[in-house]
Amino acid sequence: MIYFDKVSKIYSEESTALKDVTFTIEPKEFISIVGHSGAGKTTILKMLLAEETPTSGSVFFESVNIHTFKPRFMNDYRRRIGTVFQDFRLLPQKTAYENVAFAMEVAGHTDEQIESDVPHVLELVDLGDKLWNFPHELSSGEKQRVAIARAIVNQPDVLIADEPTGNLDPITTFEIVQIFKKINDLGTTVILTTHNKGIVEFLKKRVITLDAGHLIRDDKHGHYVL
Repeated sequence: MIYFDKVSKIYSEESTALKDVTFTIEPKEFISIVGHSGAGKTTILKMLLAEETPTSGSVFFESVNIHTFKPRFMNDYRRRIGTVFQDFRLLPQKTAYENVAFAMEVAGHTDEQIESDVPHVLELVDLGDKLWNFPHELSSGEKQRVAIARAIVNQPDVLIADEPTGNLDPITTFEIVQIFKKINDLGTTVILTTHNKGIVEFLKKRVITLDAGHLIRDDKHGHYVL
């Protein structure tokens, strides 16, 4: 379980990213976080990844305040969270297979585990025929599929997707959202930030709406309302 308890993030008198934000995310939940640019969506994700520290309040993961982790525990914690970004962040000199394998190598998996798991996870995102293609040989949608495979290959408890369809056309966007639904159905908690009303309406999942750092709506079967 993830719990934000009265979290505020104030950068200066003129810049408040979050103000007294409180909400809970249950295991295996799919949640969309929406809001205009500057509403605080990315700050919430950075809090969860412990890349930012609250000015006040606390962020808990399984009842532990993540901002109290000793450095030696922080890497273990972050490995439990997969991340997908709008700009893919693939290694250009590595194939799709090698990009995903690299994530397993960093996590300390054996060659046998890598050889077993990487093809499986690329098949899961419908890239079983693109293992040995380099990023420049892939479409934007295919690059994002590789990024998703990389994010889930170590079987994280939580998948964070920060505007993952921002660079994609509508048809590809729908295909990528279907993959996120599949991952969620397999038991992974998914936290999605998006500006795309169509995605939110299609998912019919929980929606948290932010406005100028304030949580203004939390709908279990939500709609995009701004």
